[in-house]
Amino acid sequence: MNRSIIRTGLETLYFSGMHHMMRPLVGGVGCILTMHHVRPKRPDAFQPNRLLEITPKFLDGLLKRLARARIDVISLDEMHQRFISEDFKRRFVCITFDDGYRDVKEYAYPLLRKYKLPFAMYIATSFQDRLGELWWLALEAVIAQNSRIGMVINGKDRFFECGSVSEKRELYGAVYGYIRSMKTEDELRKFVRDLCATYSVDIGAFCRDLCMDWQELADMAADPLVTIGAHTVNHMMLKKIPSDDAARAEMEMSRSVLEAALGKRPQHLAYPVGDSTSAGPREFRIAAELGFKTAVTTRPGVLFKAHREHLTALPRISVNGEFQQQRYMKVLMSGAGTALLNGFRRVNAA
Repeated sequence: MNRSIIRTGLETLYFSGMHHMMRPLVGGVGCILTMHHVRPKRPDAFQPNRLLEITPKFLDGLLKRLARARIDVISLDEMHQRFISEDFKRRFVCITFDDGYRDVKEYAYPLLRKYKLPFAMYIATSFQDRLGELWWLALEAVIAQNSRIGMVINGKDRFFECGSVSEKRELYGAVYGYIRSMKTEDELRKFVRDLCATYSVDIGAFCRDLCMDWQELADMAADPLVTIGAHTVNHMMLKKIPSDDAARAEMEMSRSVLEAALGKRPQHLAYPVGDSTSAGPREFRIAAELGFKTAVTTRPGVLFKAHREHLTALPRISVNGEFQQQRYMKVLMSGAGTALLNGFRRVNAA
């Protein structure tokens, strides 16, 4: 139902032309796009993480339009420089990918080189070290591979039927919401590890199979079009880490590992998950204290001049796999869709 409401809103803004009329008021100075997977469409009916993947065909259409549009596609360093110098004569867009998936190298990279567009990849270093846990995919696999699942919820054994696709979707949504509500990341990960152990799902396999290794990453990092940013070591929701020192270490160690492996010190950071439950004022402050030029969230929004004072709390626009229509991207990049969502508040750094 939420997807239908969002889709209806985007369609209304586009076909009414409201996004064009609103853009001078809400379009800001530019935007940052965020993506994860880029790969051919899969036939599976149960894909609760489909929002994190787009097809190469859709990306090709988006990049072609950006290359022809009267908007500058720039690097994160150039974006930072424009904010510092207050150079906002032309609107801009930055293209970013989170996590360092191999399909970005296979499908997205050739398209970005074709159009000669700069982009950034935010890397959680445990993924390249093959120690990371893509727990959201592991949870999907447990539910996909079983028709009945038992788990401990609030100290009690509970069993759930999930033989049909609709049951699987409902169960995934409920369990995902339950574990995201846990106070600490350690609790969340132990819950998923226990499920994987019970139902014979190798949680480490997702990292090995889906993420680039260090050599693949180094090959891409050598291209001047590519900016490598930090994304913590263990892809942890930093706000759920009680200790300031531990949260700081996740950010700083990620940068140090990337510098040692690739020979260049990352100047930009992305907070894992990146919504308001995952990163807030404490994390924004620590990123600034560590000297990152910019740090990005997944809070939806375009960029305004006022973000010059909040460069470690920048919003992004998700290129969402559930909404693969170029007209939707036009609405979102105009600022109209996110303005309504944010109640016309320009900066959200609280």
